[in-house]
Amino acid sequence: MPSTPDKVVLHPLVLLSVVDHYNRVARDTRKRVLGVLLGDVHKGTVDVSNSFAVPFEEDDHDPTIWFLDHSYLEVMYKMFKKVNAREKVVGWYSTGPKIREADLAINALLAKFADWEPVMVICEVQDGTEKAQKVFVSVPTEVGQTEAEEIGVEHLLRDVKDATVTTLSTDVTDKLLALKGLTSRLHEIRDYLQAVLDGRLPVNHDISEHLQHVFNLLPNMNAELLSRSLSVKSNDMMLTIYLAALIRSVLALHKLIDNKEQRMWQEREAQAAKDTKTAVVGTDKGSKEGDKDATKDKESSKDSKDSKASEQGRADGAKPPGP
Repeated sequence: MPSTPDKVVLHPLVLLSVVDHYNRVARDTRKRVLGVLLGDVHKGTVDVSNSFAVPFEEDDHDPTIWFLDHSYLEVMYKMFKKVNAREKVVGWYSTGPKIREADLAINALLAKFADWEPVMVICEVQDGTEKAQKVFVSVPTEVGQTEAEEIGVEHLLRDVKDATVTTLSTDVTDKLLALKGLTSRLHEIRDYLQAVLDGRLPVNHDISEHLQHVFNLLPNMNAELLSRSLSVKSNDMMLTIYLAALIRSVLALHKLIDNKEQRMWQEREAQAAKDTKTAVVGTDKGSKEGDKDATKDKESSKDSKDSKASEQGRADGAKPPGP
């Protein structure tokens, strides 16, 4: 056996025994308790299935002074061996919580009772007054499905439709998926039958019965009435698809023409509004120029009247006065 095991497996009974030992002997103290681990070693894995407590004392001031009851250990080991001869000494446990100086000497002592290098397990017993906290742990996850679930999911996916995809495209996609699934099932049946013929697999009469039942459900395509019915149904379906495509094309052209006509009317209305605005602006400009000319005529006539009046006054002033 290698000196260092690959893995140590602790059973729940061992952990419960350690907690019970600690609560009975060292609870609310700074002491630690020790015990012997029993189990078996297989392919580098230490399987610890049982344990028992051992009286142990050590000096708090001098860690090199300690006491382990050898006689008690030997008596208890013989009793456990009578109950289950497969359980052997594989190591020892300590409530620590840290490794101490005397642990090497204790490990050397217990090595005398073991057939291989003993393992040391430190079990730190926490006070129950502390509040436990729950945390989320990431676990690798994958999606798995059985054959029945796969068929059910395929049926559910057929009802999930995309509004942007046409009905014809959806139907073709569904048919394609169904044909792929049928092809894969037929390949599995072929591989199984070939393996049975080659002698790599035994004959299973239940599987043969199911396969025969499946083949019995297949329609007889050689019947004239069935072939004619399938042809008529296919022709009717194709005619419906053809008419739907024609109607869709006519509606698309009609919508295109309506859009073009609406756009032409909008352009005409915009041009008419532009022409009307230009005419109104021209009329306002002409009226403003006429008002300016009339104002100028009035001012010139007023100026001429004033000049005549001033000349008349000067003439009257120049005449000699009468006798």
